Amino acid sequence: MDSREIWEPDRRTVLKAGAAVAAAITVSERTEASAATQETEPAPAAASAMDINLHVNGVAHRLTVEPRVTLLDALRERLALTGTKKGCDRGECGACTVLVDGRRIKSCMTLAVMQRNASITTIEGLGQDDELHPLQAAFIRHDAFQCGACTPGQIMSGVACIKEGHARSADEIREWMSGNLCRCSCYASIVDAVQDAAREMGR
Repeated sequence: MDSREIWEPDRRTVLKAGAAVAAAITVSERTEASAATQETEPAPAAASAMDINLHVNGVAHRLTVEPRVTLLDALRERLALTGTKKGCDRGECGACTVLVDGRRIKSCMTLAVMQRNASITTIEGLGQDDELHPLQAAFIRHDAFQCGACTPGQIMSGVACIKEGHARSADEIREWMSGNLCRCSCYASIVDAVQDAAREMGR
């Protein structure tokens, strides 16, 4: 019999070695499967840009935008009309209110491509030359703003409210402008300004 000792692994060593081999095989299989998936799945295609015409404040603009671009972002980022504010970006605060074909809408909730060839009015296009719109002047008289973040949307909504015939009482104004929020709580002054402008405009 050979005098050298014969090494025989114990049960624990065998189990540990087996577990290590199994883990290595599993990792290898996962890596191969991931690589195969990446090879077979096509990369997502980039959104196709579209050429559109936007008529804003009486001026026609030719833009190339992706279909997912909101009207708000097109106004602010492409046309530099930053008077329209981005507040919640979820259609809840009304800071981005503009007029489209005379109707007030929240520009963060519509796509630019959906307003092709529509007549869009922003706060920049409300007054004429150096003359303020009656509601803009009324906001100043009644001190109807503080931080000013919501003011453009409040004014645009107020203009539509007057034209729609919903400025006949303070309660009616509050109801029809309830979608425009003011974090500074200038609501009483805003209502006074809208009533004042409505009287001046004969509404």
